[in-house]
Order: sequence, then structure tokens, then C-alpha cells
Amino acid sequence: MLQRLQYAPAWFIIKLLGILPRPLARAVSITLAQIIYILHVRLRQVGMRNLALAFPEKSKAKRSRILRKEFTSLGRQLAEVSHFPKYTLQNIGKVVVLDGFENYERAVARGKGVLLFAGHFGGWELSAFTLSLYGHPMHAVMRSMDNIYLDRMIRYYRTMHGNNVVDKDEFVRGLLVAMKAGEVVGLLMDTNMTPPQGSFVDFFGIPACTATGPARIALHTDATLVPTFAIWDSVLRKYRLHFDPAVNLIRTDDREADIIANTQLFTKVIEDYVRRYPEQWLWVHRRWKTRPEGEPPLY
Repeated sequence: MLQRLQYAPAWFIIKLLGILPRPLARAVSITLAQIIYILHVRLRQVGMRNLALAFPEKSKAKRSRILRKEFTSLGRQLAEVSHFPKYTLQNIGKVVVLDGFENYERAVARGKGVLLFAGHFGGWELSAFTLSLYGHPMHAVMRSMDNIYLDRMIRYYRTMHGNNVVDKDEFVRGLLVAMKAGEVVGLLMDTNMTPPQGSFVDFFGIPACTATGPARIALHTDATLVPTFAIWDSVLRKYRLHFDPAVNLIRTDDREADIIANTQLFTKVIEDYVRRYPEQWLWVHRRWKTRPEGEPPLY
């Protein structure tokens, strides 16, 4: 949502939403997201194409409902981001509850570095922010935004409780340093990549070029990988920041094969969550843009 607004006065929109009471900010944000859904034909086309690729068995009407709910999810998250400066230890529990936190603690206790990985799912912006608010800051991998004012604002919001931002272009070096120091890094592993930074693994049964850096670093440093998802719970009316048990890395005598196998393993974890909560994933990203040599484009 933030990336889609970066050519508009997004910093002003976020500031304005932050002034409003939280329920009103959420209502306004969701309405704004729905307006974008209606007006932005290109995003709708990408989203519907992705849903057709991932769920060919679903009707067009069902895919359309999923996509519309995705925009509701994006609007809800935008409202929460706008209120980051207002959240404290005393009130964050009204927004996010921790689930499976013992898995995080066990991973940190190993002392070999922790990679918290997820995708553009649910309230992903709340994951690192909430942990830092509870006294567990981390390094967060971030792509710089073209709008310098929005970029400055989001960097401030993400780091206001001790998190450190690692630029995407320097993330391999940053990860190696952090893992050697036994620190925690959060990263999103569901964006389209291009070789040689990425290799093809299946995502919903379709080859998707995926970053192999996390698998390389995990195998090299013996870091612990913990799937971490901020899931919107419609019953609680809150986000559940859920920590899965650590992933058991695949290790054989073939290092390059292990890198691909583990990248596939991480991607399958993300796919499983998207299948369970399809309305919370970022369908408007061209996830399958890069194609294997000789294959036609999908968009």
C-alpha cells in the first residue's frame, strides 16, 4: 500500500490518518484502499491474473472477492502504520497479540543469529515494530522508496524503538554481519527476483524467481530461521504475531542443491499461509514476472 501511494502526497495522508482516532483512521484507510481498487485498473488486472494462476479452480467471482478483501487488508495496515508514534507498551496489546513467542525465544537462545522470514502478508509492517516495542529490536531489510519524504518517514517509523534498517542492495553483507553477532534480521521472501540474485522454485506450482541469499547465509552461518506472520484475526479484531517453530534446514553434500531445496522450503511455508488466508497476501505484485529462459511472459 505504501509503495502504491508513493507518488501521491503519501506522507501527508499518513500524517493525517495518525491524527484521527484509530477507528476513524481505519475506516478512512479502508475506504481509500477500496477507491484505489476501483480506480486502479492495472493493479486489478495484475491481482486477478495472479489469482487465476494460483487458484485456477476458483470462479472469477471468488477471486474478485479475495482481491477486494486484500485491499481492505492493505487499508487496515495503513491505518496501523499511521498510528505507530502513538503505540506504547501500555496500548500495543489492543492491536497485536503474540502467539508462539517461545519459538522466537528458543531461536535467539541458540546464539547463532535468527532470520525471521515471511511475505507481504497481513500486517507485515507490525512485526518488527511490535517486537522492538517489546524490547527485541532487529535489523529489517527495506527497499528505498522513490518518494524521499515518504522514505524518510517510514524509516523513522520503523526504527523509532531501536530497529535498524538494512538497505536491500546491502542485505547480504548486512545479514552476514548480523548472524555472526547472533542478532535478529527480518526479511520478506515473496518478491520477484532476477538471476543471479534469485533462482526458480515453485510457488503455487509455478516457477517463481526467488531470493537465494537467505538460504546461502543460513547454511553458511547455521542461523535459525523462524517463519513469522502478522495475521489479522477477525474474531479477536487484532493481529496475531505468530512465530512458527524453527525450520529444519536441508543439508546434504551438494551445497548448491541445498540452497535451492531450502529456498523451496521457505517458499512453501509462505504459500501455505497464503492458501489459508488468501485475502491477506499482496496479489497486486507481479510475483511471476521473471520467467525461465524460453518461457513466455505471464503478464
